Amino acid sequence: MNILAIGAHPDDIEFGCGGTLSKYNEQGHKVYMLVLSKGDKGGDPNVRQKEQEKSARILGAEKLYFGKHVDTEIVQNQELITAIEDFLKDIKPDFIFVHYFDDTHQDHRNLSNSTISATRYIHNVLFYEGPTTQNFTPNVYVNITSALDKKIECLEAHVSQVSKTNIEGLSIIEAAKSTAHFRGIQGRVNYAEAFNSLRLFINI
Repeated sequence: MNILAIGAHPDDIEFGCGGTLSKYNEQGHKVYMLVLSKGDKGGDPNVRQKEQEKSARILGAEKLYFGKHVDTEIVQNQELITAIEDFLKDIKPDFIFVHYFDDTHQDHRNLSNSTISATRYIHNVLFYEGPTTQNFTPNVYVNITSALDKKIECLEAHVSQVSKTNIEGLSIIEAAKSTAHFRGIQGRVNYAEAFNSLRLFINI
């Protein structure tokens, strides 16, 4: 299958579904990553691009795409919907992972809502959570116990962002582990990633 993960900024995808993507890659599926901006408001965009490229290599992604949008200025409009649709025509994904639509960061929120429109003909669309997600009620879980180390390694590739959580003394690594542990407890495994499904087909 072709698996596409979409994020607004470098490291968003890894936090939300890095473990799941790693497991897909290990099973021979093709993983694609689309990052809409280079996160220039959170650091040097050239550095952040290189960090994202390193993370994609660790993950084993088939291809990493970058959008041309400006960090904090991603707007929900027809232009963004069309841009996402163009990537879909190229990748032809079977599964899509994207930000949850209730989020305090406007880029995440606007990207999510635009993706809902752009993916209206895609069978499987799942929303992932991040540090700024609100009111997230998962109904799909993936056991990432065997993939947790790879998820963390991918996040560690984003060296410039590890300590930028706006929570004193808490790194993004610790936040990711805590989230995975909590979702694992909910799903009755050691570590999990949790998703909310827009659509999910169970093939029988």
